[in-house]
Parts: sequence; structure tokens; C-alpha cells
Amino acid sequence: MVIIAAALPTLMTALDDLVMTFALPVIQKAMNASVTQLQWFVNAYTIVFAALLLPAAALGDRFGRRRVFLIGITVFTGASAWAAVSGSSAMLIAARAVEGAGAAAIVTLSLALLADMVPPAKRPMAIGIWGGVNGIGTAAGPIVGGAVIQGLHWSAIFWINVPVGVVAIVLALVSLRGAAAARGSQERRGIDLLGMALGIASIFMLVWTIVEAPDHGWTSARTLLGLAVALVCIVCFLMRERRARSAFLPVAMFRDRVFSAAAAATFLFAGGVFGAIFLLSQFLEVSMGYSALGAGWRAAPWTLMPMVMAPIVGLIVQRIGVRLVLMIGLGLEAVALLWMALVLSPGVTYGAVIAPMFVGGVGMGLSFAPLSTAALQGRQGPEYAVASGVNSTLRQVGVTLGVAVCTAIFTSAGSYRPGQPFVDGLLPALWMCVGVLVVGVGVCGLISPATSGARNSA
Repeated sequence: MVIIAAALPTLMTALDDLVMTFALPVIQKAMNASVTQLQWFVNAYTIVFAALLLPAAALGDRFGRRRVFLIGITVFTGASAWAAVSGSSAMLIAARAVEGAGAAAIVTLSLALLADMVPPAKRPMAIGIWGGVNGIGTAAGPIVGGAVIQGLHWSAIFWINVPVGVVAIVLALVSLRGAAAARGSQERRGIDLLGMALGIASIFMLVWTIVEAPDHGWTSARTLLGLAVALVCIVCFLMRERRARSAFLPVAMFRDRVFSAAAAATFLFAGGVFGAIFLLSQFLEVSMGYSALGAGWRAAPWTLMPMVMAPIVGLIVQRIGVRLVLMIGLGLEAVALLWMALVLSPGVTYGAVIAPMFVGGVGMGLSFAPLSTAALQGRQGPEYAVASGVNSTLRQVGVTLGVAVCTAIFTSAGSYRPGQPFVDGLLPALWMCVGVLVVGVGVCGLISPATSGARNSA
């Protein structure tokens, strides 16, 4: 029950983001939204979510992780209902921003609560199941989004979160009582308000600049100024955190080779995999001619495998160690995208891409949860939320940057038209993603071989 209570709310966040992407055409027609408004239906959530991950971790350490986790679920559920009844684009954008705030508390604290409540020897298995629940959202997102396009009202993608949120609140109240008790015995630290403000500004400016860059150009004055401001904020943030007594991001944590390698691998995995998936999912519709629902079902060999592997991936980590599992996982992702790049053509059939999709799904299943396991390796109880927050922040920034860079490569080499123009843009983007994942495999090799089940049970 503890694992379900910690993992169920993350299902809402994983499902919500992908469903929204697939449902955009229907919402555009219903609200007569502009292209800019469509972008902000997604970006309002993404930017707020990424910016508040680390502050949510700090608030959880200060006021209690279960308490902030429950507030996050409540905010996300209420914002989902607000989004469902939105009558204008502005209202929907505002609701999506509030959803992002709730999601930040859910994602960063769910893993920390799991680490608090589960014995170290069982932690890899528990994180594997947690990753599998997230995998359900990844797998179901394209299918549910496709179903919306096929005839359901667009508000259904938000209403579905309400009953799930209510159940999640009840489960957290009943099953996570131990987390509240454990937190009560810890010494409460002050809140580094200046550091928190600099951290929010750093991530906000970085993610906002990245998501806006494809529209304005990567070399435009607006983009370069945004990146410069983000860099200044990051430098000030790191200087502040090195000196602050109550720093909510202990910079010394990055001196741990395992943690730094896991953080870098998370960023590279997210950028390489989700940047490719962003374009490949559209290739199924635009170039291969499938409906949104048909494309969602046909992507299942890739998106369902993490869920299928969830019950066993923790056991594999305990048997051979997280380093080898991650090297195999990211390596399989690189092989899958390389395979795709070699077989894709304007006339490619679905049968030619099933096998690489399956390989990619296995690779994702061997990567997602073990990356979280590696990030928590060697951390003490008070550091769980911060480590989880860093891991989640880098994953979100990686996804955002991966999608933005792949889009820039795609638009410079091809165009959004069926056949050869789409393939011309897709192939160089896939090759870039392969390179990113190969680097990720090398980074995973820096993780200590002792980072295994034996060490976890120590």
C-alpha cells in the first residue's frame, strides 16, 4: 500500500502531460486557440513544474513531506477540475500553471517518501514498481489522447484526474502515516528564501528560453538574453548555496561521483529518448498516415515495456548492480534509435519499426527507475527529497531541451509534410539522439560497481 500511495499520484502527472499533447487539435477547434496559445497550454505546465521541483523538496523537508505531498495532490486535482471547466484559453493556461505547481510537489516528494518508508534492501524493487506506475501513464497517454481526438470531449482528459486524485489523497492519509511520524523526529531547518528565489529564477528562465527558442531562433537577441540571464541566476544560485547555512541544495552532494553521474545520465537519457519520441510519434501520424488513436496503439511496443518490466527491474538491479543495468538500458535505447534511423524512409511499413520499438521499450524499462535508484544511492534520509528533486529537475530540463533541439534540427533539415520532407528532418534528429545516448552510456560507466543490491541492503 505504501508503494501504491506514493506512486499513484505520479500516474496523474505522467498521464496528464502526454494526453494534453495528443488532445491539442481538439482543444484548438473548441476554443479557437492560436498557435501561441496552444504552445502555452503545454509550456505553462512545463515551466512551473520544472521551476518548483527543488523548492517543493525544500518545503517538504521544512514542513513535512507527507503534508506537502498531500497539498500537491490536492492542488493538482483541483487544478484539473478547473482546467476541465475552463471556458477560455487564458483560463486553461492559468489552470495548467497551477497543475504544474501541484505536480512539482507530487513528483519530487513521491520518491522521497518511498525511500523513507521502504527498507533499503527492498528499495530497488519498490522504485521499479514506482517506475512501472509512471510507465502506465506514458503508455496510456497516447492512447487516451487519441481516444479524445476520436470523439470524447476534451475536458475528459482533466476530469479523469479528479477521482484518481481523491483516491490518492485517501491512500496517502492512511498509508503514509509513518512518514509524518518520522519527519516529526527530525530537526527542522530554516528556509533559504534567497536561494529558493534564485533557484526558481534559474530554472524558470532556462526552461522558458528553451521552449521559446524554436519560435524566435536560437541566435536571436531574445534567446541569447534569456540564456544569459539564466546563466547569471545559476551562478548566483550556486554561490548562495555554497555559503548559506540552510541551503536547500547541498552543493557538496555533487562531489559524490555516483550522484553526479546519475544526474548527468538522467539529463542525457531524457533529452535523447524523449526528443526522439516527440518526432517519432508525429511520424506515425503525419508520414505513415495513422490516426492519433492508431498511432498511440502502434507506439505501444515502446511505451508499454517499462510497465511490463517494472516488477523485475528492481530484482535485476539487485542481482547485477545499477551501473550495468543503466549501461545496458541506455545502450538499448541508442541501438533502437540507430535501427530506426537506418530503416525509416517515406515508404516504410509498420512491420519494419516494431522490433526497434520493442528494443527501445526494454531500454526505457531498464533506465527509468534505475536512474532514480542511482540518484538516491548513498543518500541519508534528510537528503532524499533534495536528491529526488535534482533528479526530477534534470529529467524535465532534459526533456525540454531534447524536444527543442530535435525540433530545431528537424525544421532546418526538413518540413512538417508527409513523405520525404518529414524523413529529411527526422533522420538527423535521430542521429543526434543516438550520440547523446552513447555519451550517456559512458557516463553511466562512472557509477561505482558497488552500487548494487548488496550495497543497498547495507
